[in-house]
Amino acid sequence: MHAIADYVLLLIAGVRSLLMSLCSGNNSSRGYRCVSLSEPGGSTVEILLYGGQIVSWKNGCGDELLYLSSKPMTKSSKISSGGITVCFEQKFQQSDMARQHGHLRNKLWSTWPPSSQRVDPCWVDLIYLSTQEDMQIWPHRFELRVRVILSAGRLKLFPHVRNIDTVPFSFTLSLRNYFTVSDISEVRIEGLETLDYIDNKLHRRRATEQADALTFDEEIDRSYLNTPNKLVIIDHGKKRTYVLTKGGLPDAVIWNPWGKCGQAYETMLSVDSAIFERPLTLQPNQAWRGSQEIRIVASSYCSGVLDPATVLHNFG
Repeated sequence: MHAIADYVLLLIAGVRSLLMSLCSGNNSSRGYRCVSLSEPGGSTVEILLYGGQIVSWKNGCGDELLYLSSKPMTKSSKISSGGITVCFEQKFQQSDMARQHGHLRNKLWSTWPPSSQRVDPCWVDLIYLSTQEDMQIWPHRFELRVRVILSAGRLKLFPHVRNIDTVPFSFTLSLRNYFTVSDISEVRIEGLETLDYIDNKLHRRRATEQADALTFDEEIDRSYLNTPNKLVIIDHGKKRTYVLTKGGLPDAVIWNPWGKCGQAYETMLSVDSAIFERPLTLQPNQAWRGSQEIRIVASSYCSGVLDPATVLHNFG
């Protein structure tokens, strides 16, 4: 009996080690090194260290919750758009401001604890420390950390920016979430009503949201200002609701390209938790911390059972 028990323990340890180890060559990682997280309920997360990009989040049933394009982000990019990306120091004054990714998108990140020292497969810190090469693009020294925590039905991200320079700097940042949906025409977003937004499709014209819920029947590329700390994305077709709760990230960018990306737009929705209207300023050695939690709620709103206001205000 003791031998069997020892064997089981060794098997469990081996599985954990495999999940936490760096991997390469599978479809979702596109051959780049990645870190995998898992939790006892069966949900998993996969993170590319190149770009610090979360490329997969599956629930306990193995359903993929994030959208990842099969095509490279740009002609010169080595990786694909989608998943969850950390966009640091974006140039929002440029046209197409909602799609700016920042210069860290093509950099190699590290992790803490290192894979050889990790004992908990449910969380990891992604770390990027600025280099001399970065100074040529953005002339400030900084440290960026993102703690990723996985639990049943929840994915939490805690971005942390520290000024390690000798002078102050201001920055913008967003967590860009690409959700997979059944059909974009069957999706609605609650929590944006009466808010001011910048319409990036119409030369950054400012407007106010008049609808009770944002729905999609054309291209949407809007930057909403001073949003509430909770947004709700209801997918009628999948009978699934994403509850997005954020802290320290006051703005939100909503994007679906409609017909510009072929048929891909039908099953994709991008929602950012962002700082962009008012960049934050950090003094030397000062740090900023933000938070984002995505929670999955099974819903049957399409049958009239679930009131979206209930989701928005009552789910913790």
